[in-house]
Amino acid sequence: MDTYTIHCCLAILAAGFWVPAGIWLMTKRDAFTVLASVPVEDDTPFPAVSIVIPARNEERNLEQALKSVLDLDYPDIEIIVVNDRSTDRTEVILDKMAQRDPRLNVVTIESLPVGWIGKPRALHVGAERARGEFLLFTDADIMFHPFALRKAVAHVQTNGFDHVALIPKGTMPGNFLTTLSATFAMFMFMIFKPWEARNPRSRCYMGVGAFNLIRTSVYRALGGHEPVALRPDDDLKFGKLVKDAGYGQDVLNGRGMVTVEWYRSVAELIDGLMKNMFAGMEYRVSSVMAATLAALVIHIWPWIGVWMTGGWPQAGYAVAIVMMIVSFGCVMGPFGVKWWQGLLLPLTIGLLVYIQCRSAALALWRGGIIWRGTFYGLRQLKTGKG
Repeated sequence: MDTYTIHCCLAILAAGFWVPAGIWLMTKRDAFTVLASVPVEDDTPFPAVSIVIPARNEERNLEQALKSVLDLDYPDIEIIVVNDRSTDRTEVILDKMAQRDPRLNVVTIESLPVGWIGKPRALHVGAERARGEFLLFTDADIMFHPFALRKAVAHVQTNGFDHVALIPKGTMPGNFLTTLSATFAMFMFMIFKPWEARNPRSRCYMGVGAFNLIRTSVYRALGGHEPVALRPDDDLKFGKLVKDAGYGQDVLNGRGMVTVEWYRSVAELIDGLMKNMFAGMEYRVSSVMAATLAALVIHIWPWIGVWMTGGWPQAGYAVAIVMMIVSFGCVMGPFGVKWWQGLLLPLTIGLLVYIQCRSAALALWRGGIIWRGTFYGLRQLKTGKG
C-alpha cells in the first residue's frame, strides 16, 4: 500500500469520526441547564443543607473558599469541614474560622483505615455527622456565588431530582491550561453524555467533586461513600451509583455561580490527573492502548498530515481539523471557552495522552498509585467497589 493510499485511509477515518461527532456536539451547545438562569420564588421553602468539605493540605485557597461558603445566602445550612491528616496550616486556618462562625464544624481525621482512600473517607465521616435534609459535597478550593445553593436547591425541588451535579467554571492562568481543562471536559462529555443524566431511561450519569448535591435519605440508602471507598474517581462513580439505583439526577452548568482554580501549572495538572486516569480505564491496559491509538490517529495525526499531503487526503484532514475546532467551541463555549483556543488541541490532546500512558505505566511499575502522600496498592484498588 503506497503512502498516498495510507493518507487517504487515515483522512477518511479522521473525517469520518469528526464530521458526525462535530455535528452531534454542536447540537449540545445548550444541553445543560445554566444554574444562574434558575428562577427562585420568594415563597420557596428551603430544606436544611449540610455542606461537607474534605480538606487535606489546602492552606492556599481554604480561607477564601470557606468565606464564600459562609457567605451563601441560604436560610439553613451547617458546614462540616473534615481536616484529613493535614500537615500544613489547614488546621490553624480552620480553628481560626470556626471561632468566628459557629456554623463551621471542624472534624479531624488522624489516621486512614484500611480499605479507604482519603477523600471518600473524609466525605463519609463528615456526612455521618450531618443533620440536613440535603448534603452538598464540595471541595476546599471552590468559590460560590451567594445565590448558588439557593438556586441549586430550587432546581432540585421544582424538578424532583434526588442528585444534582454541577460543572464549575474553571479559572486557570493562561490559554494553554484553560484549553487543557476544556479538552479534558470535552472528551468527558463525549464519553459520558452528562446532559442525558436527567433522562430516567438513559444510563448516562455524572458526578462532580466540586458540587454533588444529594438528598440525605438517598445517600444513606446507597451506603454513603463506602461503595466507592477505593475509587480515586469517587465523585464520578458516586454519580453512577445514584443513577444505577434509579434516582433522579441532573447536571448543571455552574458558570457565574461556582468557580474553581483547577490547577496553577502544567506540573500541578499532570500530578493531579495521574491518580485517576488509569482508574478511569478501570485499570485495563488494553483500554489505555486502544484510547491512545485512537487519540493519535483521529485527534492528533490530522494536524500533522494536513501539512504532509495534497489533494483529497489534505482535504480530509482539513475537514477533520475544522470540525474539531468548531465542535470544541460549541460544546465548551457555554463554559466560557473561546473557539480559537481549539487551535491548541493537538498539544492539549497530546499531553492528556501522555498523562494517561504515564498514569498506567507508573501504576503498573509501582504496583499502585500515590495520592497526597499515601500509597494505595493496585490489587487493593482493583477489588474496590464502584
